[in-house]
Amino acid sequence: MTSSRAVNSGERTMRRRDWGLGVGLWAASGWGGRAWATPSSGTAVQLASVWPPGRSPEGFWVSEKLDGVRAVWDGQVLRFRSGRVIAAPAWFVAALPAEPLDGELWGGRGQFDRLSGTVRQAQPQEVLWRSVRYMVFDHPAVPSPFAARHALLQGMVAQAACPWLEVVAQSTVSSARQLQNRLDEVVGLGGEGLVLHRADALWHPGRTDALFKFKPEPDEEGLVVGHQPGQGRLAGVTGALLLQMPSGQRFALGAGLSDSLRRDPPPVGAWVTYRFRDRTPSGLPRFASFLRVREAE
Repeated sequence: MTSSRAVNSGERTMRRRDWGLGVGLWAASGWGGRAWATPSSGTAVQLASVWPPGRSPEGFWVSEKLDGVRAVWDGQVLRFRSGRVIAAPAWFVAALPAEPLDGELWGGRGQFDRLSGTVRQAQPQEVLWRSVRYMVFDHPAVPSPFAARHALLQGMVAQAACPWLEVVAQSTVSSARQLQNRLDEVVGLGGEGLVLHRADALWHPGRTDALFKFKPEPDEEGLVVGHQPGQGRLAGVTGALLLQMPSGQRFALGAGLSDSLRRDPPPVGAWVTYRFRDRTPSGLPRFASFLRVREAE
């Protein structure tokens, strides 16, 4: 006698296979004039711009910005945004749907260092992965507005019934003041900030005006292209990192560097994250401060 659980499992497998075929056709033919890039290329992610304070959030959906590790699921393999495979336990990925997903591996507020160490190990430690959740926020292969993609995600995750797979909750606010209040509330609870998705936007890889991050102090990543020697009490160590911004502009970052980092700075070619308050008229960050080195992926 076949159990109802086995029948449900078989039906789920058939639905996943059929959906996967549809996704494959979209990927091959392209939509909106674009072919869908595979996650292994390291480019198939949306990148958030910085939210301008005071802007109206009308037309956007708001969620908490999770301080986790970006992870892209192509239906078969879980990868960092660079395209490198994440060594997740077999049971963790076996329960995921057979459709592309974008999200964050997350271990809770204030747990980034612990989480990062867990998910970057070449040999996964089962007990540590039990505290990791895959918080998904997009379905990149569907040529529909974000609001429709989110509804689809909710159905997929409910069907998967997997305790470590969740959809990032979305809501709306009606004014810039309410958005600021939401940010203050999240940060007060130990969160990092907010993310805003334009509800009517199609998915598009790279930096886009459909996705924003809103934090007390904005941050971005820069490429280390050189080191400036220290002077005075910093003689003999690194005084500042010479960084190249996403815009191509360069500036020296010295604030926030620990003594150990000054003695052994991130090498040329490394990516680092820095915070800043606002920008100069030419676009350079004001009061920039080093936050962390982006781990190799």
